[in-house]
Amino acid sequence: MGSIQLSEVTKTFAKSQAAAVDKVSLKIADGEFLVLVGPSGCGKSTLLRMIAGIETVSSGQILIDGADATHALPKERDIAMVFQNYALYPHMTVAENLHFALKLRRMPKAERNQRVSEVMRMLRLEELEKRRPGQLSGGQRQRVAMGRAMVREPAAFLMDEPLSNLDAKLRVAMRSELARLHDRLGVTTVYVTHDQTEAMTLGQRVAVLKDGVLQQVGAPQELFHHPRNLFVAAFIGSPTINLVEADVGDGSLRFGGHSIPIPPQAELGGRARVIVGIRPSDLELSEFADASAPRIPARVEVVENLGAEIHAIFPLDVPRVDAEAARDAAAGEGQAGDEQLLADERSLFTASLAARRPLSPGEEIELAVDTSRLQFFDPGSGLTLGARPEPSPQATATREETRV
Repeated sequence: MGSIQLSEVTKTFAKSQAAAVDKVSLKIADGEFLVLVGPSGCGKSTLLRMIAGIETVSSGQILIDGADATHALPKERDIAMVFQNYALYPHMTVAENLHFALKLRRMPKAERNQRVSEVMRMLRLEELEKRRPGQLSGGQRQRVAMGRAMVREPAAFLMDEPLSNLDAKLRVAMRSELARLHDRLGVTTVYVTHDQTEAMTLGQRVAVLKDGVLQQVGAPQELFHHPRNLFVAAFIGSPTINLVEADVGDGSLRFGGHSIPIPPQAELGGRARVIVGIRPSDLELSEFADASAPRIPARVEVVENLGAEIHAIFPLDVPRVDAEAARDAAAGEGQAGDEQLLADERSLFTASLAARRPLSPGEEIELAVDTSRLQFFDPGSGLTLGARPEPSPQATATREETRV
């Protein structure tokens, strides 16, 4: 068993008046893969270190398998941690690194050899067993760090940005490896990253933090399609969501000389102005879209060719919604007025298009908008309008169901 429950867990440091982690409550089910994600300095690593017992808890409670572990020593928590820098012993071989923790536990040699052999075979480390960490690549060191955690057969794995030191291609490969390992082992895993792509592809559930405050927790698709506020909407998804302020009236949304119908499912509460979120993937070249979909003319400024996908970047003649001000408003840092969420610069929108035909900078195109997927936010508070209730913290989903 490896369930973890956090109840209003808070961490404050003596030199700072602000809480690094502020009253975070979260339930992580036995066998679940949960990802903590957020920008640098949001408190996700501090929260992970408190679960591990490396960092003390200022207030609140941590339960592991139902037992109070708030002030328990790290060795008493039956948790294995994988660090960003791997923390391998440089003077030991791969095999010695794997054996070391088991030797400290005075495990019988036969059992120890069996565990290490199984893990080395699982992680394809047999040919590396006599090498030292300095003779290994980044991906190999990452596998050894994983192996050292796995041989202990802990109740839970805690991983603090274990892939951040790898190149882009290797990170993709290791993400798949981690997903397969979790499916095979079924061990509770709490994974910290600032990379929302990692969060969306690995996590059965994702918890988004901002300035130590838990913004939203749910399956990846829940966060992507039904964010609780502007911060979550702007942080989750790549390319980032397009945001624009629109006037509401006569069944239409009007912005920058454009007008699109308000979708039937929208719950705008009689507001005269709203912030509209349009995911880049919900824009399509008009010649490939449904004839009934509303159109927006655009002049392409930048074209990013990604093989099967093209990102078309174009200006829109409306004030740009300031993502940072919007995120601060959504995080509850006071009531931000409309002027705080808007900047003087013109908006740059992105359309994520299937590579059905080439595009060129300067080309005039027409884009169809899928209004059924529009997201709406209050300009003053940054909160989502008509948001669905957040799913229960206990709810989990399979990896196949939660990938976007």
